[in-house]
Amino acid sequence: MTQKIIIDTDPGIDDAMAIHMAFADDRLDVIGLTTIFGNVTTAIATRNALRLGEMAHYPTDVAAGEPVPLARAPQPPADFVHGGEGFGDVPAAPAIGSAIASSAAEYLCAQCAAHPGEIIICAVGPLTNLAAALAHDPMIAKNAKSVVIMGGSAAYHGNVTPCAEANIWNDPDAADAVFAADWQVTMVGLDVTEKTQCTPADFDILAAKAPKIGGFLRDAAAFYFDFHEQKTGVRSCFMHDPSAVLAITDPAMFEIEDMPLEVVCTGDEIGRTKRFNGTGRRNVHVAMGVNSVAAREKFIALVSIADSMANKRMIG
Repeated sequence: MTQKIIIDTDPGIDDAMAIHMAFADDRLDVIGLTTIFGNVTTAIATRNALRLGEMAHYPTDVAAGEPVPLARAPQPPADFVHGGEGFGDVPAAPAIGSAIASSAAEYLCAQCAAHPGEIIICAVGPLTNLAAALAHDPMIAKNAKSVVIMGGSAAYHGNVTPCAEANIWNDPDAADAVFAADWQVTMVGLDVTEKTQCTPADFDILAAKAPKIGGFLRDAAAFYFDFHEQKTGVRSCFMHDPSAVLAITDPAMFEIEDMPLEVVCTGDEIGRTKRFNGTGRRNVHVAMGVNSVAAREKFIALVSIADSMANKRMIG
């Protein structure tokens, strides 16, 4: 039995890695991609999501999301990490199809209502769409099976400030609303996503085994490797968004601790995720450890078959 998921995404190089991994995994049914700003604008994210689905011959809905955060001023896209078009130095290309008429929030609510208790929302960008969905129809908290997010850090650690991770920092008010809602949330944050890394040699393997999709990811990731090398001194890349998908398909890879969370929404620590010491919030499953060898191997194994899976869909 396959697990239905909707990926809320701002593609993004590591988003593309995660999405193509999910498309290649026959344990998952990716029924939709909802798009958000962050790595790129929402408009570019929507085009890129459409391109990823078309590249993989994967029939999935794409719904465009919110253009700006709930309350804080919009921040510039992370083009220094992902390039101006989102896929490093891979040139922009138009999509063949187009987004559906529904907004991301409307789509999330409608799909979860149509399949109550069946859909996991996998959010790998800022959480504005999820907060908008909670406002649009609070019943989504009951109708969704669960929410898995890539973002935050239980430790005092960040990648845009000393204590804030980028997805949470981009819309801290939305993230706090998601943690406060009465649904089951798993946070896959920097506590684990920076422990799994891939190298250019890994992507050469992907390009050899899946020339179309693996080759695309190799070409896009060159820009990503440049950024990480400047930051860490090592030519590798963190497996941020793929880790969130793996937390759905392969939860045994992760060590989980339960704690209620809140987000700092103002001041010098804006975007920090930390333990909530009040009452009335349910625990979040927080990934605190990962079998990084197994996570890397699973990513490589799945993307290695991405072309063959895409060809089966095209023929079938």
